[in-house]
Amino acid sequence: MLKDQDRIFTNIYGMDDRSLKGAQARGHWDGTADLIGLGRDKIVEIMKASGLRGRGGAGFPTGLKWSFMPKESDGRPAYLVINADESEPGTCKDREIMRHDPHTLIEGALIASFAMGAHACYIYIRGEYIREKEALQNAIDEAYEAGLLGSDACGSGWDFDLYLHHGAGAYICGEETALIESLEGKKGMPRMKPPFPAGAGLYGCPTTVNNVESIAVVPTILRRGAEWFAGFGRPNNAGTKLFAISGHVNRPCVVEEAMSISFEELIETHCGGIRGGWDNLKAVIPGGSSVPLIPGGQMRDAIMDFDYLKEQKSGLGTAAVIVMDNSTDVIKAIWRLSAFYKHESCGQCTPCREGTGWMMRVMDRLVKGDAEVEEIDMLLDVTKQVEGHTICALGDAAAWPIQGLIRHFRDEIEDRIKHKRAGRVSAVAAE
Repeated sequence: MLKDQDRIFTNIYGMDDRSLKGAQARGHWDGTADLIGLGRDKIVEIMKASGLRGRGGAGFPTGLKWSFMPKESDGRPAYLVINADESEPGTCKDREIMRHDPHTLIEGALIASFAMGAHACYIYIRGEYIREKEALQNAIDEAYEAGLLGSDACGSGWDFDLYLHHGAGAYICGEETALIESLEGKKGMPRMKPPFPAGAGLYGCPTTVNNVESIAVVPTILRRGAEWFAGFGRPNNAGTKLFAISGHVNRPCVVEEAMSISFEELIETHCGGIRGGWDNLKAVIPGGSSVPLIPGGQMRDAIMDFDYLKEQKSGLGTAAVIVMDNSTDVIKAIWRLSAFYKHESCGQCTPCREGTGWMMRVMDRLVKGDAEVEEIDMLLDVTKQVEGHTICALGDAAAWPIQGLIRHFRDEIEDRIKHKRAGRVSAVAAE
C-alpha cells in the first residue's frame, strides 16, 4: 500500500485548498526555475530513467516520446498539447486532478513544454467538463498573476503561454491526431501517420500530445528523482497511478496507488470489498471500456499493471476498473459498450463505420436471445476484420469488449439463445 508521503496528488479529494496558495503549501511550484535550469536534455533523461509510461491508455514511455521532438528549431514553433478529453467510459481520474489539484498540471505543463522547446501549450478539455474547466482556468489565471506563466515564467528565462480549449464532447477527440484536428477548428477525425505529430502536428508544427496525469506527475518526479518513482511497481511498470474504481464495490473511488498492486488489495483496502463478497464477483473491465473483460475468478489474483494485464489478453488502459457482480447481465453490458462505439465512430474508415453498427445489431439480438448459435462465430470473425484495419484505435476499442465477452462468456450467450428457442418451440407446440 502506498504511504501518504509518497502520494503525488495530495488533494485528489478536494479536502484542502486548491488555490495557488494551497498548492504551494503542499510543495508545488517549489524551485520550479531550478528544475527548468536542469536543461532540456537532463529533464528528458530523468523522465526516461523514471520509467513513466503514458497514463492515457497506450502506456508509451513518456521520456522517449518527448525525445522525438526536434532538438533544433527549423523556424517552426513547437507545441505541447495536453489531452484532457477524458471520454473513455468508466474513467474519471483526470477530472479529479483538474478539479482539486490543478496546479500539478499547470506546473507540469511549463516544465514539459520547456523540455520540448515549446513556448505554448494547449489543454484540450472535454465538452462536458464545465466545472473542471472553471477550476482549471482559475488556477491558470492565478499562475499568470503570480508570474509563474507568461514572459520569463517563474523567473526561469523561458517565455511560456498556456491555453485552455473546450472540446464539444466527442469521444474520438481523445485520439491524439483527431484532437489536433479539432483544436485547429476542423472535424475531429484522425489523421494518417506518418507524419507523426512530433514531425508535423498542430498547425503543421512539431507537437507532442500527452495525457493530463502523465504531465501532472512530472514536477514531483524531477524533485524526488527518477529512482524514487522507478522504485514503485514491477520493472517496465514503474511509478504511482490513479485508479478509478466503479461498479459493484462497497465504496467506489478514485485513489492513487503504486503500480503492480494486486487487484484484491486495491479493492479490499480502498473500496471495502466486492458487493456481496468475492464469490459474487462475475467480471472486471480493468482499464476503461475499450479493454476486454476478465472473469472474476481470474481477476482476484491479478496484478494491476500494463504487462500482467496484457498477458491476460486485456490491458491496464486508463486504470478505470469497472467491477461487475453476478447481478450483471454481462451480454447487455457489452451491448451497451458496442452501442457507444457505434455512436462515437467518426465514420472515416469503412471497417469501423460499417462494422461498429453491424456488431451492435448482432449484439442486440444476442441480448434478446434472438440470434442463431452460428452467429457468435460470425460476430467474432467480424471483430477480427475491424480490429487493426482502421487509422486509429477506435476500431480495436469496439472489437475488444465483444472478443472478451465471447472468449469468457460464450456459454452464457449460447444458453440464452437455446432458452429462447426452447420457449419458441414450446409456444408452437401449444398451438
